Amino acid sequence: MSVTTTAPTRRTIQLPIDDGVVGLRGLSPQRNRFELEYALERGSTANSVLFEAGDGAPAVLVHPPGVAYSAAFLPVLADALPSSAAPLLVVVGHVNPNRVALLRDLAEAYSGLELIVSNPGAKLIEELWSQRKPAPPGETCEQPPLPDLPPLRIIRQEQTLPLSQQRSLMLLPAPTPRWPGGLLAFEESLGLLMSDKFFSAHLCTDSWAESNRSSTEEERRHFYDCLMAPMARQVDALVERLEELDIRTIAPGHGPAIEASWRSLLNDYRRWGEGQQNATLTVALLFASAYGNTAAIADALARGVSRTGIRVSSLNCEFTPADELVSTIKQADAVLIGSPTLGGHAPTPIVSALGTLLAEGDRNKPVGVFGSFGWSGEAVDLLETKLRDGGFSFGFDPIRVKFSPDAARVKELEETGTRFARQLLQSQKRAQRRSAGGLSESRSDPAVLALGRVIGSLCVLTTRKADLSGAMVASWVSQASFSPPGITVAVAKDRAVEALLHKGDRFALNVLAEGRETAAMKQFLQPFEPGADRFAGLELDASPADQPLLPDALAWLDGKVSQRMECGDHWLIYAEVDHGGVLDAEGSTAVHQRRSGANY
Repeated sequence: MSVTTTAPTRRTIQLPIDDGVVGLRGLSPQRNRFELEYALERGSTANSVLFEAGDGAPAVLVHPPGVAYSAAFLPVLADALPSSAAPLLVVVGHVNPNRVALLRDLAEAYSGLELIVSNPGAKLIEELWSQRKPAPPGETCEQPPLPDLPPLRIIRQEQTLPLSQQRSLMLLPAPTPRWPGGLLAFEESLGLLMSDKFFSAHLCTDSWAESNRSSTEEERRHFYDCLMAPMARQVDALVERLEELDIRTIAPGHGPAIEASWRSLLNDYRRWGEGQQNATLTVALLFASAYGNTAAIADALARGVSRTGIRVSSLNCEFTPADELVSTIKQADAVLIGSPTLGGHAPTPIVSALGTLLAEGDRNKPVGVFGSFGWSGEAVDLLETKLRDGGFSFGFDPIRVKFSPDAARVKELEETGTRFARQLLQSQKRAQRRSAGGLSESRSDPAVLALGRVIGSLCVLTTRKADLSGAMVASWVSQASFSPPGITVAVAKDRAVEALLHKGDRFALNVLAEGRETAAMKQFLQPFEPGADRFAGLELDASPADQPLLPDALAWLDGKVSQRMECGDHWLIYAEVDHGGVLDAEGSTAVHQRRSGANY
């Protein structure tokens, strides 16, 4: 029997996996956080697996959720466990303040609790267990006493834990810069890999497994691009180890399980990381994060940089050896460094990393600083002052975010990362042109010249999604189908608007009129500051789906994205057209004539 309990916008369900094994899935249908990884707004799940006690072995809970699920999760767990006094082992896949808060709840409810953690995970739990968010300056607030820290069983290398019914659980430390306390679990008789953050997808579903590979591909790719791409080297090494296991099912921390297509997903992870691994430029991303807010800023900046094809080398300064830090700084073409402010100071690992950057960094390479804070921002001030005084040039103004960034700020941060990366690429191209005597070989290639003779209509793609909006000039546009009527638009991966063009998103295509295209081209081809309103000062109409329309256009189409295909440095967006109109029946379509297929 499935037991369900409700909490505001969240609930937890039981999903039987095998005799004595049950999945506990927290369902969150709404977007409750603004981090970039949730930008598709398809909800999420928090997945745990419970192995029941028996044969002298205690119950084992693998990968409990964060405290946001506490009210919905704890009653369901209590229903599945016969006694709160019996031993309960909890495998903690990664450690952050939200998860530690849930572990405190478990410590109060289960007297026999023991936590199984990696070595870095143990360090983080010990640091966070008694940590509370500081009160505003001048204020005090009494809080109830915290439970004692339960015993920690530390996993320093791969180790096997006996379970009931002659099962065994292989525990695999999986440290990464984003989750240094990573710990995966593999139950050998079922072939069940509990992969925590790896292979996850943010979408809300009560089905145990995905129906087919394509049903979750966009969500899994988005999760990878947001969180895994900056750690492609470490992720690739982990995938290589996992391929040695006799896997039959992957149960990630978020989203449905993968049964039939897990091997192709491992291959996808390798393929998605190839661009990062083969990039000719690298940005080093150094950070520490107390409550996850600075890490959210780092994620958004890294995503923006990665869009341009530049590799991001992400390092968590709390767990990075000194020699690796020095090597990364020396090999990087630019360095971004971020820190929270704790008690008016930067954490010691960041201060040490700053010292290394000042000692080993190349002053000819740009830097950027960022950080989050609650009531002050001294850490960012320290980073900025020391680096400016040290003779470094800044690629963007220092970024200060109070608490966590909202959706608009996340988009602005992503655009900041993209602009920073484009500056690096432009510098690289200038250097290449100087070394080649000013001749661009690709522009003189006959095939590239011929490609430039393919012309397209000049359009402005516009989109609005809740409080976010975007626009771009588009000339790689084509009708793609009669029934249903559909169009394709090629969108460069580094375009800011690309983040608003996922499956289910809507946009309008404004077809420009010959002789009247100049004003629109001037407006939308200008360089915009990160986060700037592309429609500032314009008088706009709206389509039936509330998409922005340009009154001076020749015609317009309103469609919904139904498919995306990756095509080199572009995404090909296919949309089914729902509405449209001709605004000038006598006018002609403006077209874009090119001399070369090497550029727009």
